[in-house]
Amino acid sequence: MSSLESDIKYCVSKYGARLDDYIVDTVFFGGGTPSYVSPQLIAGILKTLKSEFVFDENPEISIECNPGTIDDEKMRVYAESGFNRCSIGLQSVQDDLLKQIGRIHTFKEFEDGFSAARNAGFKNINIDVMSALPGQSVTDYVNGLKKIIEYKPEHISAYSLIVEEGTPVYEHPEKFLPLPSEDDEREMYYETDRILKKAGFDRYEISNYSKKGFECRHNVGYWERKDYLGFGLGASSLFENVRMKNISDMNKYIGNAGKSDLYEDTEILTVNDCMEEFMFLGLRMMKGVSSRRFLKLFNKNINDVYAEPLEENIKNNLLCKYRDDSGESWYCLTPHGIDISNTVMADFML
Repeated sequence: MSSLESDIKYCVSKYGARLDDYIVDTVFFGGGTPSYVSPQLIAGILKTLKSEFVFDENPEISIECNPGTIDDEKMRVYAESGFNRCSIGLQSVQDDLLKQIGRIHTFKEFEDGFSAARNAGFKNINIDVMSALPGQSVTDYVNGLKKIIEYKPEHISAYSLIVEEGTPVYEHPEKFLPLPSEDDEREMYYETDRILKKAGFDRYEISNYSKKGFECRHNVGYWERKDYLGFGLGASSLFENVRMKNISDMNKYIGNAGKSDLYEDTEILTVNDCMEEFMFLGLRMMKGVSSRRFLKLFNKNINDVYAEPLEENIKNNLLCKYRDDSGESWYCLTPHGIDISNTVMADFML
């Protein structure tokens, strides 16, 4: 943890006056699993951040927690040190499915962890849930989602199991059979939207639902391309249109923290890169992308840059254009567009 603190202080020293206009609005302690280590260590890192940066009066400060790694004492320390949002990686209510996908916790441990968070005073809790798990039926998933709703979380992140290179299910498919059919996976997807909306959740991003006023401000910052700094092994940053990724080698990280840059990858984004990201990240949100903000950021009219893909996708009922109460023009995905969002977003590559 001393290396992490050195990393933070070196970054502040390096950027110096360039940070003067920045106010920290959100902090996210993510995984790995920060709840594995001593809560006092986590509290110490947050204290370092607060001492090195200027914080907003009402910041969102989140921590990821895995069931089985949290208890009353940990949640109390988190709350007392300033954390006001926690995200619990449940994934499924079925112990057999949890075991099959390599999770170390049980549903009972989730229940205990959720209660510990509430008892500590957390009034903003997210629960992660996954669909299309091996052996999972539509009925299993629907019943599990309804059970999760009974705990009255403020936020639910709902993702489908992804089969792509580098993931366990890709590398060892024999351990994850049988996977649900494409029809069943699609039905789970539609049921997620139907059930959560019926329960009073707003869908504000393709995979994220919240009660009113409980959208994850940190993630919205990613989708709106706001600058952020990442600290720790493999952490990513976006600062002044430069994307950076920290080294993932523990020994190198410890040996160099506080002495030099820890980036193993650095990409200076072009204007075209930034416009592309603005579109395909912004279109993940249900509100879509703002014409006015595009003009402000790039000094270009969105229709001058993207006339053809905007017109074509509106014609095909994949995008719609609307005006908000102030008269500002926005473009967002239609329900059909959400279904094939990756295809739509690919149209905005320059």
